[in-house]
Amino acid sequence: MLRKVLAAGAALAVMTSPVSAQAPQYVPPPSEPIAAPADPDAIPLYGANTMGSAASENWVLFMGSDHAVRNVTRPTLTPVLPDPAKATGAAVIVAPGGAFMMLAMDHEGWNVAHALADRGIAAFVLKYRLLPTPRGEAESQKFMLDRMMQGLKDPAAAPTLQNADATADALAAIALVRSGAARWHIDPARVGMIGFSAGAMTTLNAVLTAKPGEGPDFAGYIYGPQAHVTVPASAPPLFDAIALDDPLFPAIGFPIVADWHAAKKPVELHAYQAGSHGFGLGVPGTTTTLLTEEFVAWLAMNKVIPAPAPATK
Repeated sequence: MLRKVLAAGAALAVMTSPVSAQAPQYVPPPSEPIAAPADPDAIPLYGANTMGSAASENWVLFMGSDHAVRNVTRPTLTPVLPDPAKATGAAVIVAPGGAFMMLAMDHEGWNVAHALADRGIAAFVLKYRLLPTPRGEAESQKFMLDRMMQGLKDPAAAPTLQNADATADALAAIALVRSGAARWHIDPARVGMIGFSAGAMTTLNAVLTAKPGEGPDFAGYIYGPQAHVTVPASAPPLFDAIALDDPLFPAIGFPIVADWHAAKKPVELHAYQAGSHGFGLGVPGTTTTLLTEEFVAWLAMNKVIPAPAPATK
């Protein structure tokens, strides 16, 4: 039977059939164009040399609660810092998804950053540059869906839809956070990334293309493609999480995990029974709701943050 999937980080809704080879049918999710929300703490990613303009952006509110943005040409980084009493000294750059054409800023950005900050981890939401889309909402949604599906024809291969600007912005964000270590009271040797969908691909591309010492110190790869990669000698520990009913990246085994393991690099896999694509911090009623705690526990196991104190009886 047909099923509705909230795809690409709460940005695109798709109808897919597990028994049919027909192209997905477009179903527009409820959305409302809005003015850009205030983000007074946003830092231009390249300082005075930051390109683009905020005037290019198109903001919408999905289902009355989730902010998303298209046509980002001016990249920024927004700190979400922990209570100093709980700070661990670790930092994570958060890369939202949206098929490189939209960013799910609440669902996979600010919500994630606040969840990490609540656990003592300094978080930095990356609003990276996107591929251009039509400015009209209905026209842009059809355009994005068509282009996204063209890039997902081979489940065993990485999507052909890519964005070199996003990768450059991720590497610039890592450098910016490390350079501000004293300002934000973080350890420059414990700066990682976590990305969702296209943000996961951006995180992975930062790992694969960085020069030694310039990539993330650890990487969260959340519902990204599971296809083979060539793991660099400088690759950091990888945390991979995906739902086994993901319609965009259907189960093909986990080649990327096998590649990391074969390269003798730390890797952990969480393959959830259910959750579809774009589950963010978790779909109620599924074990995807454990994502934050599992990621934080993994950071502690890898000595990125202190191990939690044992529970008292």
